[in-house]
Amino acid sequence: MSDIWDITDKLSEKASYFLERTKVIQGNIANADTPFYKPKDLVFEKKLTEFVEMKMDNSKHINPYPEEKREIKLVETAKYSGYDGNRVSIEEELAKLAESSIMYKSLVESMKKELSKLKISIIGR
Repeated sequence: MSDIWDITDKLSEKASYFLERTKVIQGNIANADTPFYKPKDLVFEKKLTEFVEMKMDNSKHINPYPEEKREIKLVETAKYSGYDGNRVSIEEELAKLAESSIMYKSLVESMKKELSKLKISIIGR
C-alpha cells in the first residue's frame, strides 16, 4: 500500500520541478528584450537517478548513484550575446518550454493512473 504513495510522491515531486522550470523559462521569454539579461534554468540530475531504478551488474559499470549530492539549482545559461547584451534565444527557450510542458503533463497523467489503481482497489471491479 505504501508503494502507491511512494510512487505518487515521487511523481508529484518531479511534476513540481517541471512546473517551476516552466515558470523560469517563461521569465526568460518575458525578458527577451531586456538589455543584458542572462537566461536562467533549473537543473537537477541526482533527483532523476533516485527515481529511475538502475543496477550495477558488472564492476566495470559506472556507479548510477554518485556520492556527491546534487540539488535543484537555478543556473544562468548564457551561450551568446545579442546586440544589446541580451543572451536569450527564443528558439531555445521555446524548445525547453515544450519539453517541460510535455514532461509535466506526462507526469500528471502517470499520477492519475496510479490514483485510479488505488480507486479500483478500494471500489473493486
